[in-house]
Amino acid sequence: MSSATLAVRRDRALGAGAPLFYDAPLHIVRGEGVYVYDADGRRYVDMYNNVPCVGHANPDVVEAMARQQATLNVHSRYLHEGIVAFAERLAGLHGPTIESVIFSCSGTEANEVALRMARLATGKTGIVCTNATYHGNSEAVAKLNRIGVGRNAAGDVCAIPFPEMLRPLVPGASEADLTEAYLDRLREAIATLEKDGAGFAGLIVCSILANEGLPDIPRGFMPRAAEIVRAAGGVVIADEVQAGYCRTGRWWGYDVTGFTPDIVVTGKPMGNGLPLAATAASRALVEGFRSATRYFNTFASSPLQAAVGMAVVDVIERDGLAENVAKVGAFLKSALSQRKGRFASVADVRGHGLFIGVEIAKTDAARTPDMDKAVEVINRLKDRGFLTSNAGAFKNVVKIRPPLVFAQRDAEEFLGVFDATMAELDG
Repeated sequence: MSSATLAVRRDRALGAGAPLFYDAPLHIVRGEGVYVYDADGRRYVDMYNNVPCVGHANPDVVEAMARQQATLNVHSRYLHEGIVAFAERLAGLHGPTIESVIFSCSGTEANEVALRMARLATGKTGIVCTNATYHGNSEAVAKLNRIGVGRNAAGDVCAIPFPEMLRPLVPGASEADLTEAYLDRLREAIATLEKDGAGFAGLIVCSILANEGLPDIPRGFMPRAAEIVRAAGGVVIADEVQAGYCRTGRWWGYDVTGFTPDIVVTGKPMGNGLPLAATAASRALVEGFRSATRYFNTFASSPLQAAVGMAVVDVIERDGLAENVAKVGAFLKSALSQRKGRFASVADVRGHGLFIGVEIAKTDAARTPDMDKAVEVINRLKDRGFLTSNAGAFKNVVKIRPPLVFAQRDAEEFLGVFDATMAELDG
């Protein structure tokens, strides 16, 4: 069946408007490691999808999934040692303040639990986020997404400018002064929420500001922001759905940006394709939430989730994937940074580990974001067999986020294709 025919069927079956990547969407039928294959057998290098973090069709994860499903899978209202052991292991990957875990099936669900937990713990409802973030799709969580600077209509969310160095809040300011300027915006947002009745419950932030475009954050902002939040009586929520699970070369993005969260949210990569997410915090925060809500999730805290989640952690640790991410990611980021002088459209290269953003901009003095060219870049990379996407506050950042098993040879092959693509577009 042709891709065009399948797309027509898809619109009818799912309803027109369900998003697809690329001008000519791909019909993918198989995956293995960092590779996926289309219906005609063509191989593509997956440099975007962080769900299969230990590789597509990882045999250890597949075996664990099949074995557990063939043995037992039930809802969460039974005792099961595997669930307890996985929760203990996940909490143990954090510092001592993270003690207990609430499992769910998606980052959206996990973030909603985190928001409710913060509000119940503080008795207040106001949440601070950044102005170009994304944390999920439910009605409650979507209130945070890309609302621009200021308060939302309901008055319970206040967004601040995300901290960055490329297009700073105060042009020409020193890094220290810039940090202070962004922190002042946080202080103002907290004061606004307190003054207008919602009160301040907490700050939610992706630890590396992934959806904002992986900006270089002024030094000291994250740890000082956490101090300000706690001094104001709020809690700090780290959304690690994209930043966690060794994506940065460390287990958690907050380790890289230097702060300690009160609540940690994880999702996508935890199950390598099986729906699995978690909200982790102190026992006091978790038990306060449980006593107030009686929360349960039919498909979460299941033996299947536990077996698969444990297998993913096993593979990451056994195969030294954090070290691989740090090594290959450093090589790729360094090599791409050298392209800033070679190709006029490449305005910046940023990121951590195997999560890299290439900023595409016009050549005017302001380096105006160029979303159209970024879209052209990702489509041409796709045509050459490498799958990326465009993201960031202006949708002009080429987003590079391959599975953790991405190897040096894959990075070298990508650089050749990237050079050919940019040479076509920039001359």
